[in-house]
Amino acid sequence: MVVAEILLVLSGHSSSIFTKGDNPSQPPKVSSAFADLLHPGEIESLESLSRIAWRYARIKNAKRTLCTPNNAGQVSKYLSALYAALNDILKTEYEALIVETEAKVVKRDDAFVASGAFVPLSSIRATFSEWDAPFAALHTLLDRLEVSADGTVPPRGEPPLWPPGKLIDMLLERAETGVGKIGSIMSSLAVAVQRVWRIELIAFLVHGTLSTTEPLANEKEAYSLNAEAIPSCLSFQTRESITYVGKALVTVRAARGQKQLPRTLTTEHTKILERALPQDVYAFDKAIAEIRTNVSEWLWANILTKPMVNEALESLGNYFLLRNGEFGLSLIREIERLKISRLTARNAARSGIIREQDLQLALLRASLGTSAQSDLTLTRLKMTLPSGPLRPLLPSLSNPNVSAIRPAQVNFGDVLLGTPLLLVYNLQWPLDLFLRPSDLQIYADLFSYISSIRKVQTRVLECWGWLSNAQRARRRWTGLGEGGTEDSEGRKVLLRCGWGVVRDMLWFLDTLLAYIMSDVIDIEFRKLKDQLHLSGQSTVPPARTRRNSHNEAKTPTNTHFPSVASKQEHNEPASGRSVDLDFTTLREVHNRFLECLLTASLLANPTCASTIRTILEVCERFVAQVERWGGDVLPALLFEGSVSFDGGEDVGSMVRERWKVVYDVNEALVSLMETFYEQLSAASSSQVQANVTAEITMNMSSMLPSAFNLDRKRREGEGEVRRHIERLLLRLDFNGALSKWKADIEMAASEGILKSAGLA
Repeated sequence: MVVAEILLVLSGHSSSIFTKGDNPSQPPKVSSAFADLLHPGEIESLESLSRIAWRYARIKNAKRTLCTPNNAGQVSKYLSALYAALNDILKTEYEALIVETEAKVVKRDDAFVASGAFVPLSSIRATFSEWDAPFAALHTLLDRLEVSADGTVPPRGEPPLWPPGKLIDMLLERAETGVGKIGSIMSSLAVAVQRVWRIELIAFLVHGTLSTTEPLANEKEAYSLNAEAIPSCLSFQTRESITYVGKALVTVRAARGQKQLPRTLTTEHTKILERALPQDVYAFDKAIAEIRTNVSEWLWANILTKPMVNEALESLGNYFLLRNGEFGLSLIREIERLKISRLTARNAARSGIIREQDLQLALLRASLGTSAQSDLTLTRLKMTLPSGPLRPLLPSLSNPNVSAIRPAQVNFGDVLLGTPLLLVYNLQWPLDLFLRPSDLQIYADLFSYISSIRKVQTRVLECWGWLSNAQRARRRWTGLGEGGTEDSEGRKVLLRCGWGVVRDMLWFLDTLLAYIMSDVIDIEFRKLKDQLHLSGQSTVPPARTRRNSHNEAKTPTNTHFPSVASKQEHNEPASGRSVDLDFTTLREVHNRFLECLLTASLLANPTCASTIRTILEVCERFVAQVERWGGDVLPALLFEGSVSFDGGEDVGSMVRERWKVVYDVNEALVSLMETFYEQLSAASSSQVQANVTAEITMNMSSMLPSAFNLDRKRREGEGEVRRHIERLLLRLDFNGALSKWKADIEMAASEGILKSAGLA
């Protein structure tokens, strides 16, 4: 009878053998009425069994804690799945062990019943000892689950809040133990929760729907994943793919007039997801990547078509890369006009503050009379002020600190207006599947960079016009000379030096802008469209095409970064089928295009970009100084006077003052150009050294074909960048313009030209 009662206690029933103490968190003890009749060893065995039974009852009754509905009457499906799995483990293993033990006692099993009539308590204790550690671990787990994931105690009558991501992470962490039984139970509980989570994932990735309770993504935040709902074992790429596919399918499902994902593809994706769980990291990443590839190719063939991609690339190229030159120049002039109008405003209605609506109006005015006037994609552009409405700022007249140039992330966003300015492109469906916010940020940085150079070049051209007009007006009265009496030689040298500074500025800015627009943007943009098969132009010359027309099907027209589709076309010329470019290749080609633009334009080179920014500041400072002087380097003759007066200034003092300013600007400009040439040469040398190192590495790893193909593409990209830099070096140092500059300046100084003019 005692054995039967002990088995009932192990099944969760109460018994008079054990009495509960004052502390309900402690297991029952052996009753004092029985303690005097038992051996101390038997008492210890009974209390050990009592501990196991008490923990089992606690685990069995966990439903009241885990499956409590909240105020909305909803029960957490993840905690319910955990309790169901836990109850199944107890039923199939622990309760089955009790029934098996009872059967052995009834059948008088010799291995269990001593002498066929006596059952030692030690045998029962040994039988159920394997559940001592698992029940202790489950007891600790329930203590943790009674508190919310953030450690707060829920209100009375409310269930604890456990997001699925944190719940799966905790179970997987507890499964990593050296005790096999505990690890097996925790792993089973984690699998049960992951299966429910996978059902929600299938609904999101296959059917484009989200649950109303505990959703995986936030619909109000562009379907971004809830961080607490995603297990930490998922990689960043997998999370991004889940967001991408889910958002695409939700949008396609909402657009009922468009094509929907075929049923065969959804069935296949469901089977793919059912074969992997998040804890199987590599298998799950592979499954998500396969689904993303399939969805991307379907979108590319049915939703995001080539004409839409072509229109987006043309729009980004025209407005962000300033390939529409007339619009870019008109926009710069409109912003300058807006800045001047605000600086000269006197009435209260125009308080001198520039707001975003003013910039938007300037954007529309800039399109009038240009080809952008009838372009519908112009409505996607918007100019914003990240720092809010501000007053426009004039260029500084202080001397630039050339020695303080530090390689850092250079920002050109404040050159165009004087305050930070950002050009934004409004992404619409389905272009947001192809372009990411990081891509648009790169386009915005390129726009700030190119428009800054174009704006400063325009200002220097205006300064050239001012000097020309002033020179023509002066020659009406001075003839062939520059006028003056005692300072005539100084005026001559000052004028020549001023013209030389403007000429050098124009030469550098024209060369740099022509290189960026012609050698980088135009070439890379045409190459991008050829690679994406968006242009009818071929990279093969027409004469060669006619000569090899009979081999046209065998000779690929584009050998740079061939796409998967183009490879299939060239490998199957006889099929006559037009294979569409796959979506993954589209993203890769566009990413390489942006990377090449950043590198070849020197914007990604901190040292060169910092030097260019400083040169632009020097040019703006000089133009602003000339504008302050009235548009001429030389002072008017009537301002100086022909003779000195008592107590007045000497003749030529204003010439010497202006000479000091022009001389400082010239010295700073020459130093910066020399620094830039050295940095450019070092950049070209580093590219060559990188290619040599890659070649040596490739010779050592030539046994790996995949590594060879990957490294070959990387070396081709580095070679293109190096050739771009060599073109810029050739433009700048044509006929030794920069390499001999320093020697010419030292020779001119040794001849004492400045000393002879009395200005040194």
